[in-house]
Amino acid sequence: PSRVIGGVRRALLTIGLALLSASPAVGQREAERLDGGRFTVLAYPVDRVLARAVLAAAQANDTFPDLPRPQRRVLITIAPTDALFREWVGDAFPEWGAAAAFPASHRIVMRGRSSGESDAGDPLVVLRHELAHLALAEALGDLPPRWFTEGYASVAAGEWGREEVLATNFALATRGPRTFAALDAMFAGGGSSATAAYALAHRAVAEMAALDPGRGMTLFFRYWGETRSMDRGLRSAYGMTVSGFEAHWVSRTRRRYGGLALMGDLALAAGVVLIVLVPVYVQRRRRDQRRLDAMRKAEAEQEQRARESALEALLSSVAGPGERRLLDTPRDEA
Repeated sequence: PSRVIGGVRRALLTIGLALLSASPAVGQREAERLDGGRFTVLAYPVDRVLARAVLAAAQANDTFPDLPRPQRRVLITIAPTDALFREWVGDAFPEWGAAAAFPASHRIVMRGRSSGESDAGDPLVVLRHELAHLALAEALGDLPPRWFTEGYASVAAGEWGREEVLATNFALATRGPRTFAALDAMFAGGGSSATAAYALAHRAVAEMAALDPGRGMTLFFRYWGETRSMDRGLRSAYGMTVSGFEAHWVSRTRRRYGGLALMGDLALAAGVVLIVLVPVYVQRRRRDQRRLDAMRKAEAEQEQRARESALEALLSSVAGPGERRLLDTPRDEA
């Protein structure tokens, strides 16, 4: 066994060093190597701090939900620039990706801190996501479909923020894909489509684990590996077929997130309406207030004239002949 382990280690290092030596160095001639447990990290000096954090995080949390503890050596290479990252992962990798896992060679390629294309968040969460891919592949090979591998990696990495996409998108929560085949197709639909697919895949795997609160997916993984069939594994672990679980996942997603998404959409619509209508309402209120003030002023002037006319009529009725002449004299001549 020690010879096998040593051979695997040498093979992984050969791959990593070939990648690094095939590209121009960044600021320094040579990359640095860090080893710990079953992990080797290769990075240029510009990413030395990140490399140490990556190695420490990988060693500190090296188990994955409901899977046996992984044993294979893992090589993690950190690309200091976007150009090197694209060169190392290949042209088929999506532009918005932050890291890539290669189960066949047990390696991970990550973007360095100076890389500017990705907006994927915490690099240690990204690392955990990719390590979960390798752990799942070590346990089940190529059996899991795309939606399951991404959903499992997301759950294992604790990416619960994925579900915010469902809580804020009524159409996705209520009229999203109804089959896992349709969900798989969403990953190839571009950035926004993939974001929705990750959220739905995360929800599917989380729902599956919740079917057995005590053991999660432990039995399912065992039966899946033994029978080489997801449907048989689901039947044995949960008494449910793949199509039955699809219906369960769709129903639960609609019930759990449809109302939240509808409330969010209504709140957004109400906000837009308020933004449009409030200025109109304020302007109309001001115009009505000006009209009301003008009417009140006109009424006050009319009442004043009426009082003066009434007073003059009263004085005329009680005054004598000489006094009447005085009352008839214009005021500016009085």
